[in-house]
Amino acid sequence: MSVRAKKHLGQHFLKDELIAQQIADSLTEKGYNNVLEIGPGMGVLTKYLLKKPLKTHVIEIDTESVEYLQAHYLNLAKRIISKDFLKINIEDYFGKEQVAIIGNFPYNISTQIVFKTLENRHQIPEFSGMFQKEVAKRIAETEGSKVYGILSVLTQAFYNVEYLFTVPPTVFDPPPKVDSGVIRLTRKENYTLPVDEKLFFKVVKTAFQQRRKTLRNSLKTFNLSDNLREDIIFGQRPEQLSVQEFINLTSKIEKDAS
Repeated sequence: MSVRAKKHLGQHFLKDELIAQQIADSLTEKGYNNVLEIGPGMGVLTKYLLKKPLKTHVIEIDTESVEYLQAHYLNLAKRIISKDFLKINIEDYFGKEQVAIIGNFPYNISTQIVFKTLENRHQIPEFSGMFQKEVAKRIAETEGSKVYGILSVLTQAFYNVEYLFTVPPTVFDPPPKVDSGVIRLTRKENYTLPVDEKLFFKVVKTAFQQRRKTLRNSLKTFNLSDNLREDIIFGQRPEQLSVQEFINLTSKIEKDAS
């Protein structure tokens, strides 16, 4: 693939075999038989996935990469999806089967890939891959941190998150200007919430859109009763609340509205 094409896709291709193997080995291989690699490029990670007792599938929108994979990985040819991951219906390709997600994710769509995973969490028990380090840290961060935010809370509501290791720019072509980080998401045993999930998402997003304000001010649009507004939780800022406290907050707002 040309450098121009790589840049167009917002992707930096991994060239270090050891790192590729470490990413592949980050999969626990528990609770699923399928793995879907997003953006395989020329297959540096794919080759290690194919050695595992899993059915490996890849999804790639770049035609040059698809042609390369078809020519060099004959045992993969029928499991190459030439589509945009963000636009597919996962059930169209996997039915009701569970599938793990893995990849060296294009920086420009990595957050969208996480949100798509959350939407399909009933079918994705595990997710492992490489992000810009700043994004990886944000997903894994806990309350009290300046980088803890919407992505942290929404991901950790449904998945246990582990920051595995940092990757330097030198192992990529072309090299990015920042470090990368590899994380693993393992779906929680109970991945449904005891509150309205749409309301939960709305509360979290609204709170962090004005993260310097207390919840009493940032959540004004919810038309809270005076009684609820006096609750001690509303005197806090969003980064002070744990995931469970955000669930509790949503429950309070839900009951207040009924």
